[in-house]
Amino acid sequence: MSQALYRKYRSLTLDDVLGQEHIVSILRRALEKGRVAHAYLLSGPRGTGKTSVARILAHHINQLPYDKESSHIDIIEIDAASNNGVDDIRNLREKSRIAPVTAQYKVYIIDEVHMLSKSAFNALLKTLEEPPEHIVFIMATTDADKLPATILSRVQQYHFHPITSSVIAAHLMDIAKKEGFTLEKSAAELIAERGNGGFRDSIGMLDQLSNLVGKGETLTEAAISANLGLADSQLIQALLDAYLAGDAAGVMSHLEAVEQSGTSTRIIVEQLLKAAREQLTEHPELTHLMGDLVDVPNHAYPDMKLLTTLTSHLAPAPAKPAPVSRPAAVVTPQPVATKPVKEQATAVEEPQPTYAPEPKKVTSSAELSEFNWTTFIDAVRQESIGLYSLLAKCGFDTKLGSLVIYGGTSFTKKKLEDAKNMQIIASILSATYGDNVEISIKSSKKPPEDDTLAAVAEMLGGGEEVSLEDIA
Repeated sequence: MSQALYRKYRSLTLDDVLGQEHIVSILRRALEKGRVAHAYLLSGPRGTGKTSVARILAHHINQLPYDKESSHIDIIEIDAASNNGVDDIRNLREKSRIAPVTAQYKVYIIDEVHMLSKSAFNALLKTLEEPPEHIVFIMATTDADKLPATILSRVQQYHFHPITSSVIAAHLMDIAKKEGFTLEKSAAELIAERGNGGFRDSIGMLDQLSNLVGKGETLTEAAISANLGLADSQLIQALLDAYLAGDAAGVMSHLEAVEQSGTSTRIIVEQLLKAAREQLTEHPELTHLMGDLVDVPNHAYPDMKLLTTLTSHLAPAPAKPAPVSRPAAVVTPQPVATKPVKEQATAVEEPQPTYAPEPKKVTSSAELSEFNWTTFIDAVRQESIGLYSLLAKCGFDTKLGSLVIYGGTSFTKKKLEDAKNMQIIASILSATYGDNVEISIKSSKKPPEDDTLAAVAEMLGGGEEVSLEDIA
């Protein structure tokens, strides 16, 4: 039976420990000075070297050579996950009183110490308070927060960091070389990324994937992606590009292609988050998408949630001529309702196309007062999903034949005042209410209808009236 790679290449000395220099340096200095603590606590994520360092430290304390295949009568390892009762710790206390057989210290390595019961911790505490001179405890845990404060105050605690992907990748390539095959750098980085900062998981994954190649062959990124159920990186990028372009059809098409490749929604989300994070400096608008993607795997229907997340918050599409499905009026965006529409053309600084509308009725305030916001934004959705997603979060008001849209932020106001978006809004309004509807975009939230509430909101820096019926 072949030996697992993570055991075969386990560290044997402090010099072999990678990625934990802050711990190795202080332990080495303490050992050089002959300063041995009666209790150590090694905490941190799994697979970062806690157990290996515990074994190395136990042997260094006793000045014994360390061979991972051998054991020593004075170095006792205990798995707290299966020996977590008070009787187990009482038995340990009784045996700890016996002096070591051949070594200077009797060392107890307690792995996953956070699994001990409350009564077991209390029993252990008595030994930690007054430890025999010949006893050293080395405890390891992935969850130090579960340990009682009384225990933490009586140990030297060392926190292990997740290993950086670059360190893991270099180590994986070195192992592959020793095993007689080549590992592409990009392939090593992919395995390291999937290993989540742990050597054990990463090396275990390499052990499994090494069966794909023979001696002298090369393990590629493509082969690893296929075997780990990952989507093609170019397809993920195409999906993200479609989102950035505001291309709803492209998003749905690329997402379908990714899903048909057999990639799970959770992995798609992980790959999208990685790609978005790498492009965040160039595209800061991806921040909102990343925040929403984090919640997708926990949804009852993650596949549907991913689709709605990608299509509900599309990045604004580049301006391009759009077909006019309704007779449209001459449109010039207007920031304030009291000003004529034509004055806003200077602020937009873009020439506006002129359309020749069919004669329409003149809007009356009574007709616009019956304006249906839901019907309006549903019509917008047929023209632009990006504009629909903006308007869906806005408030509105209709006064004296004008439509006031409250964006809530300066960013939303600026997006709504885009020439293309204003053209769509005016075109839809024109089809139902005539050509004289003035459109005003405000960056504030819709103020309360009640004058007293409006005054209070103004004092508090603005606000928005909420209907109890809406909440219910």
